[in-house]
Amino acid sequence: MPPNAEPAPERRVIVHMDCDAFYYSVECLRDPSLVGKAVIVSGSGPRAVVTTASYEARKFGVGSAMPASRALRLCPQAIVVPPHGELYREKSVEVWGIVRERLEAPLQHLSLDEAYADVTELDKPLRVLRALVAEVQERTGITISVGVGPNRLVAKIASDAEKPAGFVVLSREQARERFRHSPTRLLQGIGPRTAERLTQMGITTVAHLQDAHAAMLIERFGERAGMWLKAAAEFHGSTTVDTSRVAKSRSSETTFDSDVDDFEALQATVRRLAEDVCKGLVKRGTRGRTIGIKVRYDNWTTLTRDRSLGAFTNDVATVTQVALELLAENAPQRPVRLLGVRVAGFEGVVNAPPSQPSQLRLPVEV
Repeated sequence: MPPNAEPAPERRVIVHMDCDAFYYSVECLRDPSLVGKAVIVSGSGPRAVVTTASYEARKFGVGSAMPASRALRLCPQAIVVPPHGELYREKSVEVWGIVRERLEAPLQHLSLDEAYADVTELDKPLRVLRALVAEVQERTGITISVGVGPNRLVAKIASDAEKPAGFVVLSREQARERFRHSPTRLLQGIGPRTAERLTQMGITTVAHLQDAHAAMLIERFGERAGMWLKAAAEFHGSTTVDTSRVAKSRSSETTFDSDVDDFEALQATVRRLAEDVCKGLVKRGTRGRTIGIKVRYDNWTTLTRDRSLGAFTNDVATVTQVALELLAENAPQRPVRLLGVRVAGFEGVVNAPPSQPSQLRLPVEV
């Protein structure tokens, strides 16, 4: 290597693990009669949304976050099952406990059912991952799809490519070719509004984005977002697996079946939500000093208010009292669609000052 040349950056091996139809799978473990059937996991009421759906239901176009009423129009034969949050949390702890024990590698949780890991230092990481997937399935009944790549973007897209039970390993160059003709929405960070703006420019596929001039993208989206789009189209991405993410708040909220303008009913709901939040805090041995409420009106306007206390607490009476006071001080002037209670400012959690993200981590949804 020439004396003034910089060493090439170390290539990382990043894995994205995603439990297949996790909530549905847990429901099948609870009730085996659901196996192989069109199942929608959803709350009840006219405003309920789909938490998840079995692959049999997805064939009819049912998807997560879709209004349950629409899902049932698409798949009227589907069995609707109410969500069992505590069961999902328990199974998640079981699954990721095995993963952490076997991988002994940096792990970044994204949700109950997915995580990134940096397996660069593992000897024969693919063999280890295949054995891990088999062990998790045998011990927990949960199937994991795995994507392996040089960065988080490639790993995430790879894990989605051959679900369920997928195991896809791609280099950046392989991902670039394999997904050239996919819609731009394939790339994490490109949401519906950004995709619409790209379509207006005649850019509908990853290949179009790869071929687009950077100057044109910068002119339309700004320098940072434009450069991010070009980098993402070439499947460059972050290799950082952040193991330091700590929960900074706990909340509970509910969407009413019909808008509520009865103040006593809202107070009763606050009491129930505060109890739910505190139950979770006590279970985890966590206390906070900031208590807040969230109110969404019938016109979708959202109000949030909070108050910081002089001491940390997870006492249900204290949290309830403060939340009720905040509700009274901001008495809704319109019917309420959604109501929530939140506790934040946990002991031992320091909010770091905001920092400038690198270009490759810039969210594009603008």
